[in-house]
Amino acid sequence: MLNRRKNIMKIVLVLIYLFMTVAGLVLMKYGKNPGSIKVDNGNISFGVSFISGIGLVCYIISFVLFTRIVIMFDLSYIYPICTGIVQILSLIASKVVFKENMSMQAVIGAVIIIVGIIIMNMPKISFGK
Repeated sequence: MLNRRKNIMKIVLVLIYLFMTVAGLVLMKYGKNPGSIKVDNGNISFGVSFISGIGLVCYIISFVLFTRIVIMFDLSYIYPICTGIVQILSLIASKVVFKENMSMQAVIGAVIIIVGIIIMNMPKISFGK
């Protein structure tokens, strides 16, 4: 029972990470302000639009979550899966939110990523003894 609850919490953490990463990317692009850093008389100031700032906060949260996720899972397993899912979700968000064109190469690439994620999650197949 406890092990099942831990696994559910791990999945929830990954889902929150995925949401925060894509939300951060979308909001930063939507805010159209990459930020500016100014140094004046020894004072450093950083300026960013409100929407881009929310995106930056989401992205920082996603980074902190990912550092925890990396500790909880095998890196060789979780990194390709999360990266692939973020790529797919970003592609979908760019089409839905920003009405960007999706090329045939992008669709084929997304399909290849999905197939790769499925293959990575299949039970291990042993050849020979």
